[in-house]
Amino acid sequence: MKTKHLHKPLDIFVSDMEHWHERPLIYQFFEIVQIMEGEGTRIINENKFPYTKGSIFLFTPLDCRGFESTTNTRYCSIRFSEVFLEQYKTKHEKERVIEWLKQLEAIFTHHNRFEQVLIKDERDCNMIASLIENMITEYSNKPSYFDENLQHLVILVLNIISRNVNPQQVISDTTMDEPLINKILVYLHQNIHSPKNLRIKHLAEQFNLSANYIGEYFKNLTGDSLHCYLTQYKMNIIEQRLIYSEYSIGQIADDLGFSDESHLSRQFKKHKGITAAAFRKQFKS
Repeated sequence: MKTKHLHKPLDIFVSDMEHWHERPLIYQFFEIVQIMEGEGTRIINENKFPYTKGSIFLFTPLDCRGFESTTNTRYCSIRFSEVFLEQYKTKHEKERVIEWLKQLEAIFTHHNRFEQVLIKDERDCNMIASLIENMITEYSNKPSYFDENLQHLVILVLNIISRNVNPQQVISDTTMDEPLINKILVYLHQNIHSPKNLRIKHLAEQFNLSANYIGEYFKNLTGDSLHCYLTQYKMNIIEQRLIYSEYSIGQIADDLGFSDESHLSRQFKKHKGITAAAFRKQFKS
């Protein structure tokens, strides 16, 4: 299955469904989709749900998504990475945002695999539609403080969607049959900032697999070794932070579990052919 990455913290666009190419794909970012016109079917992790005008979906990283339109469909897509939401100023804010992201991901990952997310409250539907309209305007015109405003608007939309989902249902339904590889991928993504939780022994205990077998199992199901998958995922995060955040390379290294800045730079150059500092300078100049 092909994957698609986001090369900036936030991207907003309005398009016709006929321009949706190479579907379905596994996307490595969050996405809010609002159907502005048309009808058809949304495909998410091999599940199919109908959509009509006004339908709103939220996809999380690692979801495999696609659409099949039955009538001309126009939609708004709001795509954003963790970097976009992780613009915290203090350690407390960082912990709060990371925990909030984990809770959101747990809720929406569940619904994207077992049922569709429905916004049942008409006032919430209208509020989300209005917020998305404001996001499109801010993103297009880029007035002063537009980036901060967009962050707040995205969080507002996510919070409104979240309150239309019953957290207790998610907790009670997590025992439903779900492919083990899905659980492992979500766990890796959620724990990318905690190296000790990504060790083979810990993962084997977490998922009740042999430490000698979990690596083979992961590669058979994904085509990548566990080490390569985690390394590439970290490299993608580092790229985005070097380009779009103000974090020092040392801060990025510490957050992602590298021993120090030099360790990160060596690994980055090995995989990208350029040092982290040179890569940042290249995009800042």
